[in-house]
Amino acid sequence: MFKYYAKYSPYLFLLPAAIVLLIFFFIPFFQTVGLSFFDYSENIYRPQFIGIENYITLLHNPIFYKVLWNTFIYLFVAVPVLALFPLCIAILINQKIRGVTLYKILIYLPVIVSIVVAAIAFKWLYADQGILNYLMTKIGLEPAGWLTDPDFALYSVIIVTIWKGIGYYMIIYLAALMSVPKELYEACDIDGADFLTKHLTVTVPHIMPTIALVTTISAISAMKVFAEIYVMTKGGPLNSSKTIVYYIYERAFENLDLGFASAAAVVLLIIVMIFSLINILCFEKNKYQI
Repeated sequence: MFKYYAKYSPYLFLLPAAIVLLIFFFIPFFQTVGLSFFDYSENIYRPQFIGIENYITLLHNPIFYKVLWNTFIYLFVAVPVLALFPLCIAILINQKIRGVTLYKILIYLPVIVSIVVAAIAFKWLYADQGILNYLMTKIGLEPAGWLTDPDFALYSVIIVTIWKGIGYYMIIYLAALMSVPKELYEACDIDGADFLTKHLTVTVPHIMPTIALVTTISAISAMKVFAEIYVMTKGGPLNSSKTIVYYIYERAFENLDLGFASAAAVVLLIIVMIFSLINILCFEKNKYQI
C-alpha cells in the first residue's frame, strides 16, 4: 500500500493545479474554439455553424490589421522599457545608499494603485484643459491632444502601462540580484572594472533567466492590455488606440458577435504563444539544446 501511494503521490500534489487549469483554462479554451465556428451576428440564441468563415472574415478585415498593428506598437514600445529600465533602477537601488527602503516604497507605490484609478488620474492629466497642457502653455508650447489626437493617443496610454509596471518588475530584479555572488563583483573591482562593465559582464549574464521572465511577462501583459484603453480612450480616436483585446471585447459584448470575437481570441492566443516561445528561445536557448 505504501509503495502504491509513493508511486502516485507526486500526481496527487499536481492534482489541485491540474483541476484549476482544467476549469479556468482548458475548458474555456475549447469552448472558445467551438464558438469560433458559429455565427452569432443574426441570432445569439440560435447560432449557425459556418466552419472557418469567421477566420476568413477576420483575415480580410482591415480593422483587425489596424488593431493588430496597434498591439505590436504597444508591444515593441512598452516591453523594452519595462525590461531594461526597472533593471537599471534595481541595480542602482541595490547599492549601499541611504534611504533605500523609502526609494523602494516610492517606486513600488504605483503597482498598488488600481489600474482603473491610475487610468482616470492620467485621463485628467491628459485632458485638453488638464495639468499637462497647462504646463506646456506656461513654457510657451502648444497644447496637445494627448487622448484626442490619433498620433498621440496610443503612446499616452502606453505611458500609463509603463508607469504601473516599473515597480513590479524592479522587485523581481532585486530578488534576482540577491543571488549574484559578491565574489564576482570583488574580482571585477580587483581587475579595475568600472561600474558599467562590472554589471554588463557579471550581473546581466547571471540574471538572464530573470530578464527572459520579465520580457515574457511584460510582452503578454502588453498584448492583452484592456483596462487603460477602456477607461481612457475607448479605442479612439479613429481606432488609433484600439488593441486586439479591446477589439475582441467590442465585438463580443457590444456587437454580440461571439463567433467572430472567439476567432479573434484564438488568433491572439496563437500570437502570444509564438512571442512567448521566441522570448524563451532567445534568452534561454542554451537550456533547450539537445
